Amino acid sequence: MNMQAIMQQAQKMQKDVMKAKKEIDETVFTGKSSFVTAEVYGSKKIKKITIDSEKLEKDDIAMLEDLVLVAINDAMNQIDLETEKKLGKYTGGMQGLLWVIPQLFKI
Repeated sequence: MNMQAIMQQAQKMQKDVMKAKKEIDETVFTGKSSFVTAEVYGSKKIKKITIDSEKLEKDDIAMLEDLVLVAINDAMNQIDLETEKKLGKYTGGMQGLLWVIPQLFKI
């Protein structure tokens, strides 16, 4: 295989990785925990937190804080799973490469 073919293959892979990463970043993942729902973009920016206050007593603030934490972590885990599902084929299971590739190609 000549160098030009290798570069073309690398450029195609770069485009595929960027497209998959953009899809993940723009997807909203929903984590749920009892009275709390967290909506988080694939870029791990929180879109919205919803609390079902009708079911909550005033004394339950500490519990509510824990539920928010669980819901956000649930959404973050979904993002990690989707990222591995879509981009894992490019890294062979080496997740660290997901963040190295953009640096190599100045993405």
